[in-house]
Amino acid sequence: MKKKTLLLFLSAVLACSMLSGCGGKEEEAAPVVTDISESNEEPEEDIEEEPEEEPEETREGMYRSELTNEWIDEALKNQRPVAIMVDNEKTALLHYGLTQADIVYEMMNSTANGEITRFMALVKDWDKITRFGSIRSVRPTNFMIAPEYNAVVVHDGGPFYIDPYLKNPWVDHLSGGFARINNGKSREFTEYVSTGEIAKRMSSAGISTEYNDYYPGPHWQFAGESKPVDLSAASDSIDCTLVDLPFGHNGSQLDYDPESNTYLYSEYGMKHTDPENGDKQLAFTNVLIQNATHTQYDQNGYMQFNILEQTGRSGYYITGGKAIPVTWSKGHDMDPTRFYDMEGNLITLNTGKTYIALVSDTRWDELVLE
Repeated sequence: MKKKTLLLFLSAVLACSMLSGCGGKEEEAAPVVTDISESNEEPEEDIEEEPEEEPEETREGMYRSELTNEWIDEALKNQRPVAIMVDNEKTALLHYGLTQADIVYEMMNSTANGEITRFMALVKDWDKITRFGSIRSVRPTNFMIAPEYNAVVVHDGGPFYIDPYLKNPWVDHLSGGFARINNGKSREFTEYVSTGEIAKRMSSAGISTEYNDYYPGPHWQFAGESKPVDLSAASDSIDCTLVDLPFGHNGSQLDYDPESNTYLYSEYGMKHTDPENGDKQLAFTNVLIQNATHTQYDQNGYMQFNILEQTGRSGYYITGGKAIPVTWSKGHDMDPTRFYDMEGNLITLNTGKTYIALVSDTRWDELVLE
């Protein structure tokens, strides 16, 4: 039985072999596919992965200041800065407290007296002030700038030209009545902001110490400290280790110090030092210079800079021993002044203090950067 079954199987196999041989050309075997995706899809291109961004650093109980990008106490996050008017006549020297300022503006205060300048110093952590000034009167231009920061202006009076600005609801100010310190000078040079005075005065005046509805938000765009701005990469960058400002009365000058990566401020032919803070010299990481027109009000020299509704006016941004040309624009009092490189990009500041000079277009050609 087994033999008969085997014979039948072999006969069947032989018959199948003969039939397949009669069909003409033998079909080619299909290729063996081991991976379906390889046979049906285009080969993938090598994609270079973007480097992951470093996680943003945090520090317990601290935040980065909106004025300098430096780490400061988190309790200050919503606190408004003050903008203190500081006399800059030679008799007013030495100035106290200016190294505590986060941003310092310098501009012509009058077309008289050799076009003397005055400082407006913005201070975020004003409760640490022990002595600041001496303080003097304010001008209309300052009430056009301080609202950019929702800052409370600290001053001693001013000409009647400031009156319309005092009526603006976005303007808060403290005028006069600060401590008089006997320094052997005439009375106009003896008024200083002293310990605890700002908090006390703001409380008495009913002025909020925190940002209010008129706060336009953070003013600046900052680079990370691990990747600071390097202006040497810009095609229009120039070396700039000296900034000689065309302020004939006091001869303002900033010299680059590569060790600290800051610009050290001098005037009246001497270093500007702060006796209230260990005789430190006034120093800035960032320097901004604005070319602006001005309007003279009267024969006494009272004036204002024309900085509202301005677009594309020239200027410079200086940091790290380099400078680039910029343009600046500003609309309303509360609109932050914006600075742009020549390609139209909003500039980025480095972490640290900033000096801003308003230079009259009548003196612009006298500005020296080298």
